[in-house]
Amino acid sequence: MKPATAVQIRKELKFRSKEELEQLCLRLSRFKKENKELLTYLLFEADHEDSYVAEVKDFITQQFEETPNTNFYRTKKRIRKTLRETKKFIRYSSVKETEVALLLHFCDKMITFSSSIKRSKTMMQLYERQLLMVEKKIDELHEDLQLDYISELKQLPR
Repeated sequence: MKPATAVQIRKELKFRSKEELEQLCLRLSRFKKENKELLTYLLFEADHEDSYVAEVKDFITQQFEETPNTNFYRTKKRIRKTLRETKKFIRYSSVKETEVALLLHFCDKMITFSSSIKRSKTMMQLYERQLLMVEKKIDELHEDLQLDYISELKQLPR
């Protein structure tokens, strides 16, 4: 079965009643955890972006605190998982400032986590890629925000 395009779905949703849309959303939320998380963000947290950013930052911090530091293989896997989840939370929000703030927080936690990360070429490349992505996203922001985030970015070691 080939999925419909976004344009086709949008056109079809216009013909549905409020009750049908409600049932579709509830049914969609049952099938995948990400769908439920996105609906939760859109319904409860989209209006309170600052608290959402704080909540995700706490989550990132907690993930780094729970990351094992004894086995480098497991450490590397856990950091990559944390980055994947961070990017998932970024996708839920369409606000560019949220993306920059969360990636900066991730980079800060990653580089201060362990000295073994600084010795790993792959982990440092991952860190550098995230910094480059942050730099690109900062360029898209308003000038006042750019200054704030650039000063935060300069505090991170390279």
